[in-house]
Amino acid sequence: MHIAVKDLGTCNYNKALSTQEITREKLIQNSGVNTLFLVEHDHIYTLGKHANPKNILNDSCEIIQTDRGGDVTYHGPGQLVGYPIIDLKKMKLGVKSYVKKIESLLIATLHDYKIDAHINEGQPGVWVNNKKIGSIGIRVSRGITTHGFSLNVNTDMKYFSNIISCGIDDVLMTSMEKELGTDFFMNDIKQSIILHFNQLFKAQ
Repeated sequence: MHIAVKDLGTCNYNKALSTQEITREKLIQNSGVNTLFLVEHDHIYTLGKHANPKNILNDSCEIIQTDRGGDVTYHGPGQLVGYPIIDLKKMKLGVKSYVKKIESLLIATLHDYKIDAHINEGQPGVWVNNKKIGSIGIRVSRGITTHGFSLNVNTDMKYFSNIISCGIDDVLMTSMEKELGTDFFMNDIKQSIILHFNQLFKAQ
């Protein structure tokens, strides 16, 4: 199964959302290909479909309501966001299996940099000890995925202090930079993500 990878660089959130929808519509019409979009956004808080708006404690940047799962999260420079637009039916993947692959993708990428990451049962995302480093929020409609995952690389963590991230009280957030005390080249992280994504989804 071929999966294209497109790097959108730094991209406005609404523009990236529109790009996802166009790709999804083409898949529905059998005129497109499964695609993984990689992107960094400007500072923004996004709310999941059933998120509690009260989990935004201080609206220090733009807020957008979305149709993904999950609660509130932050996107911004230094955070790598991935949007896999994939036809799960054609890949013979269930939603739970898909989410597990995304978790494995983030964990394998972090392991490349000697960061021991894991999942916590009952708590979405990927964790380092008791701190959350990667988030997952997806939508599946007509068997096709939109939205996706985020990984805190060189993220400015102060923006997380203005929200109850993912709706989890007292959650501690972290980043690769915070864990290892060094900046990372985003292109290096992207290459790790692409490598493990291709392995996990058996892209040709």
